[in-house]
Amino acid sequence: MSTPRSVALERLAYTLAAPVLAVAPNLYPDSPVNQVVQLAGAAGIGGWVLAAKSDESGAGRKILRWSPLVLAAAVDVAAGHTGGFGPYWMDGLLAVGWAAAGYLVMPFSRHTRRRHRPALAAPAPQPAPEVIEAPAVPDDGADLLTRDARMLWEQAGMPGRTHLVKATRHPGMQHDMTILLRASETGRPITGLTEAVVAAPFGVHSGDVALAEVAIQPGRQGGPGWMEARITPDANARRRTKPTAQERWTDRVGGPKGGAPGSELVHKTRDDERGVTFYRAKMADSTETPRIDLAKVCRALGLPEDDSCVFVLIDGAEFLISAFDEPPLSAIFPATRELLTPDAKGMYVCGFTITGQPVKTMVYQHDKNAPAHGLTLGVSRSGKTQYFAINMAAQSLDGQVVWLSTVRKDEKTTVLGKYIDRQGSNALWMARQLRAAKALCEIRAEMPWPHDGQPHDYKPGDTRCPYRQLNVYADEFMTAAQDGDFGEFIQKDGEDLTVTGLKYGIGFNPAGQSPFAHNGFSTEMKDNLRQNSRPVIFNMGSPGATRKAAEGTMENAYDVPTIPARYSRSEGSAIERAMRGEADPENGVSTGGVAVIVLDNGRAVLMRSLYADFDTDLAHLFPDEVNRLTDYEISELEKRGLWGDWYREPEPGEFWPEPKDDGDDGEGPSRRRGGGGKGGGGRGPKGGGRRSEQVASPRQALEALKSLTDA
Repeated sequence: MSTPRSVALERLAYTLAAPVLAVAPNLYPDSPVNQVVQLAGAAGIGGWVLAAKSDESGAGRKILRWSPLVLAAAVDVAAGHTGGFGPYWMDGLLAVGWAAAGYLVMPFSRHTRRRHRPALAAPAPQPAPEVIEAPAVPDDGADLLTRDARMLWEQAGMPGRTHLVKATRHPGMQHDMTILLRASETGRPITGLTEAVVAAPFGVHSGDVALAEVAIQPGRQGGPGWMEARITPDANARRRTKPTAQERWTDRVGGPKGGAPGSELVHKTRDDERGVTFYRAKMADSTETPRIDLAKVCRALGLPEDDSCVFVLIDGAEFLISAFDEPPLSAIFPATRELLTPDAKGMYVCGFTITGQPVKTMVYQHDKNAPAHGLTLGVSRSGKTQYFAINMAAQSLDGQVVWLSTVRKDEKTTVLGKYIDRQGSNALWMARQLRAAKALCEIRAEMPWPHDGQPHDYKPGDTRCPYRQLNVYADEFMTAAQDGDFGEFIQKDGEDLTVTGLKYGIGFNPAGQSPFAHNGFSTEMKDNLRQNSRPVIFNMGSPGATRKAAEGTMENAYDVPTIPARYSRSEGSAIERAMRGEADPENGVSTGGVAVIVLDNGRAVLMRSLYADFDTDLAHLFPDEVNRLTDYEISELEKRGLWGDWYREPEPGEFWPEPKDDGDDGEGPSRRRGGGGKGGGGRGPKGGGRRSEQVASPRQALEALKSLTDA
């Protein structure tokens, strides 16, 4: 490879000029050569000044280009001020050093352009692939950040065949900025531009780049030929370490794998007085229904996965997550006469929700101009009788009559008997109660109203009505409906009363542990109870059973809140306790009194019912006088033999056919053995033997089984 011609000529000039610089000032001090050299040096100094003041790039290259002239003038001046050639031939050494520096550096031939010219004897270059160069863009007065960003963009080869129009730094950030891009060719959409392609020229992670479309604005185009890229390495670094509530929700909850996919946080608020944090969120697409995995949401937000402290409330496309410091439903809300007194529409406060909102139920249906039924479900010790107390108190305060029957006698129902019209405890008493209530429908259907002497349907709140609303309670209705002697009468009369009682001011309030047909609730009965009441479901033994029972009372299966068996706070790590062999903490608190109430729109709400303390006097909840039936109603019931002591032994023909005088058929005095012991007579052989029959067909076998089980 030969030396380029420009390099050889420059080296020759340095070699010839060096002796002149050393000899001319000493031999010919007044020679024009010295003046020419010094003028050239002055011109070089002027070039230095202009290069230093220029805003354009390449100032160092320009200064180096003028340096041979300035240094030559310096050597000439130094040689002219020394005696002879100076000590140790200093003039000659300076000239030789100047020539050597120029010989090696070659400022003119190497620094007058950015790239070297190819050597003369270099082999012919191979044809390079065709590169489409972007058209030259005139200087638009861009700021320094935009020019630097353009330089990086051009060095990367104009990714996506785009031009960088402008770069804008984010306030308070060192590296975060937004760049505006447009296609290099007019009318061509931007294609092939990804986050990784944009991140590479700026040396950031692809996750720190977000691409967005550019809206059309006045004075600027938009559409597919434009694109905006947000480059945020600083903000993302902070987001990973100290995210805001909105950022945490977006990254961990609202994503496709989050606990509430497709949602976005509206706001997060804290109520220090109540010790609760609210997360209000909504679906980004208002047509979607929230799909919430509460346990996953708790893990994403750093909340304890505890059913007793974290609750969710869904309202259309919005939902509210409430995270309490302490279990909110473990608080006690004492019942007071003020809360239990019904308003003009027959509504009273029966409990409070997790958010402290009062929950109301009705003693009659103001909108339907009819009494209200009641349906109360729950296992033993779940709070049903407590709810009976506040419901009966509200009905009594409204001037209504209350009857209560149970299968077995207990302390609480006996106490309630002091404040209501009638109360009894066995299946026979319940059967007679329902028969009397059913007969009252016939009696009231013929009772004349004083204003016109004609009978009318019951109208709540009408002062002209000659009778009071009657509320019939049947506790442990499922057990009573399966009683061997009186179960079929209880089930049939209860169903009839549910269907026909509302016209005559009679509401039926059964309670039990299941709302399903195989446990005594026919479909017709359940539908009437559901449509004319606000069902209340206490703990059914497990969250799944509670949810199933609530859905069985709802027209549409909305999300049903969970009632845990006990409130228990998570303490420490279960894994660490297992490794140490320690027992789990016993910190459970009963959920008695916590129930799901189904409101009129079919939405299920979790509430804590009001507490009536049976260890104290309940007189402060009930009116001073017990509400009772009218004398006319009692006399009509006595005529039918349906009043008096409902504990008395069944009379012949009261429930079953009259006994026959002849016993030739061997079936005893009656089909149901009327007249047995207390509670409806004995069972099995005590009530008379049955004739032994031959079974010759499957149908006869089925009839025989039915006769044995009284099915």
